[in-house]
Parts: sequence; structure tokens; C-alpha cells
Amino acid sequence: MDEKLIQRLESAVLRLESLSSGLHPSASQSGGAHAPDAALDPSVVAFADLIDQYVGRVSGAAEVIGGQVLGVTKLVQEAFNVQKELLIKLKQTQKPNLAGLSEFLKPLNEVITKATKLTEGRRSDFFNHLKAAADSLSALAWIAYTGKDCGMSMPIAHVEESWQMAEFYSNKVLVEYRNKDPNHVEWAKALKELYLPGLRDYVKSFHPLGPVWSPTGKIIAPSKASAPAAPPPPPASLFSSESSQASSSKPKEGMSAVFQQISSGNVTSGLKKVTNDMKTKNRTDRTGVVGAIEKETPASSRVFSKAGPPKFELQMGRKWVVENQIEKKDLVIEDCDSKQSVYIYGCKNSVLQILGKVNNITIDKCTKIGVVFKDVVAACEIVNSNGVEVQCQGAAPTISVDNTSGCQLYLSKDSLEASISTAKSSEINVLVPGADPDGDWVCFFVLTSYYIF
Repeated sequence: MDEKLIQRLESAVLRLESLSSGLHPSASQSGGAHAPDAALDPSVVAFADLIDQYVGRVSGAAEVIGGQVLGVTKLVQEAFNVQKELLIKLKQTQKPNLAGLSEFLKPLNEVITKATKLTEGRRSDFFNHLKAAADSLSALAWIAYTGKDCGMSMPIAHVEESWQMAEFYSNKVLVEYRNKDPNHVEWAKALKELYLPGLRDYVKSFHPLGPVWSPTGKIIAPSKASAPAAPPPPPASLFSSESSQASSSKPKEGMSAVFQQISSGNVTSGLKKVTNDMKTKNRTDRTGVVGAIEKETPASSRVFSKAGPPKFELQMGRKWVVENQIEKKDLVIEDCDSKQSVYIYGCKNSVLQILGKVNNITIDKCTKIGVVFKDVVAACEIVNSNGVEVQCQGAAPTISVDNTSGCQLYLSKDSLEASISTAKSSEINVLVPGADPDGDWVCFFVLTSYYIF
């Protein structure tokens, strides 16, 4: 007999023994299915088999890899175990109102929040693993479907759509480790099969129209804790809503003016010439004596507050790191090659110009930053940012935008074939050259939350 089948039978026997030893006279009170009966419901047993078969495979691959991959996989396993408990509770509970549903889903939301926090902060080497696992957990929200007016897709479609967002990062794992480490490839494939066909087929078999609540079960009472405050209104758009014809008659301001000046090739026209008498070594009013260091004022230290010291360096000859640059409009990377990557993190109100071809560009947690680059071999990625403007003057095969609000992409004629994908983002505009070389840019608006241009 197949070894996996024997293990599943043994686990089923252990569950039955634990249930039979846990019978209690009070289990039948408050109506609905008894707790042991609910745990033996075919839908619950099938979900337990799903955990044993599919989650077990993901966990097995993660144990070989270890580290952060194992940590986030344990959260995936915890989330599925929590949903199993919710399915049992579902059989004993009447359909709740909105407040009751929020209370019902609270344990699941807590696990998903823990997984999401692993993707925040500075990127690790396993960011794609963490992001794929964390984003995939949104598929478990199918259990919150209450009807066609609830604002969600139906359960089967919800599982498929949720995996689409996670697959963006899962595919990156497959590409990165295809010829390096088969364990990572196995982990990514197992994660996909957990949802497609695993969870999708389960939902299709038992809950195609949504969860089935008990008509006579207990009623979920919302917690007495005060409801969270409403989120603040979204910030005003960083980009003008006027037509391109009207805007072309006005002088450009802000980042647009910077891009226009860079594109014209006349970047140094406004800079002052440094004469010999202005150089420090030739000034007679300076001596070699080092004076007392004045106490640093709050204005001079504001750049380091909450962000850490700024960095602009090439690490190990392979990775340009541009971090925590505030109000810097003259950042330039000149000596670079196609084997190097550029990582831009925590910058604000700054402009970076990359003059050569690089392998990859990542813009992470930046606000109101402009990046101009010539060519990129792999991709330009924009994540967790706000108010980003990127101009490609050469070729770029892939541009991805994730969890970003406000992004303008200026493409050259050589980059019109670029594949542009977005996820969890808003206010994305793609601007391409018009038919007239001296004419205005033609703007395309990305309106969907997951889009490939």
C-alpha cells in the first residue's frame, strides 16, 4: 500500500480517537451540530485531508530550506489550521451580521497579519518566498463570502484571483532557483498546488456558493472593544488632472521639469562654474587647524531621524545601494554594467539618474522619487512606494508595480514592448511618445488592481 495513504489513514484514526476521548455532556448545548459531529462532517474531514496532503508537502520542502522560508510556511500551516477550526465553528453558528463576521474571522486575520509583517521593512534574500506565501493567504478569505452584494467574488473565483497575486512572486522563485536549488522549486510548485487545484477543488466540492451556516446554531456576539477608527481619506493626486494640451502651454514644475531637462541633454546648464579661487585648497581664509565642532542642530539631523544614515555605494562590486536619500536631486550612477543591480530604499523627494545598462532596478519604500535609467536587462520593480516617476530612455523587458500608490512610467520607443504588471496598486499612468517627436506624451491609465500592459 502507498506510504502516503497509510500516513493519511493513521492521522484520520488519531483524529477519531482524540474526538471520542473528548466527548462531554455539555457539547450539545446552544443548538446546532455537536462539536464532535461538526468535526466529523465530510467538509471538515476533507479539509483536514487537504492539510495533510498539500500543506504537508509545502512544509516538507520548507524544512529542507529552513530560515525565513520555514518561518513563513509555518504561518501558512497555522492559517489553514485556523480555517479548519472556523469550518467546525461554522457548523455550530448561525449566519452572523457584519460585526459578528468580523469577530468570527478575527483568528484568521491575525495569522495573515503576522505573515504580512514578514514582508515589511528591508528586503531579505527570500523576499519573493515571503511575499508569495503571505499574499496567497488572502485566498482563505473565501469563507467571508456572504452573497453577491458583499463585494467579493464567489468563493471559487476568489481563490483563483488571490493566487494570481501570489503567483507573481512564486514565478520569481521558480526563475531564480530553476538552475540553482531544486528545493526552492519544489516549495514554489507545492505552494501553487495547495491552492490550485487543492483549495479551489475543495471549495468547488463543498462551498461553491459560500459557507453553509447552521440555521439553529448559536449567534456570534461581537466583542465589546470599540470599533477601529475609519481610515483617513486618500491623499490628493500628485499628478495634474488637466489635459495634456493645456499642461503643455504651462512651464513644467517639480519632477516633470527635471525629466524634461534630463531628456533635453542640457543637464549642466544651470550649474555654476567653480573657479580656482573658490576651491578650498586655494582659499586664504581657511587654515589647517580643526576648530571646535558645533552642536548639531535639529535641522541638520532631520535626515537621519527614523530612517538611518544615507547610503550611496557599490557593495561587493555587484549591487548599488541608494538608501535614505532625502531632498537629493543630483544623484547619478555613472560607472555601472549589466551584471550589477540597483536597490533604492527609503528615499524621499529625490532624483536618481542611472547612465549605463544594469541588470535590475528595485525601488522600495520610497516617496516622491524620480528615477531615470538607460537600459535594464531583467526588470524594474517598484514596491511599497508613493508618488514615483520612472523614465526608461532605452529598453526594459519587464516593469512591475506592487503595493504602490501614484506611479508614472515614461517609456521610450525602444521600451514599448515592455511587459508591465501591477498588483495592489492605484493611480498608475503609462506615458509613451506621441506620433510627433516634438509632441506631447500619450497617457494610458491603469485602472485595474492586477493588470498586464
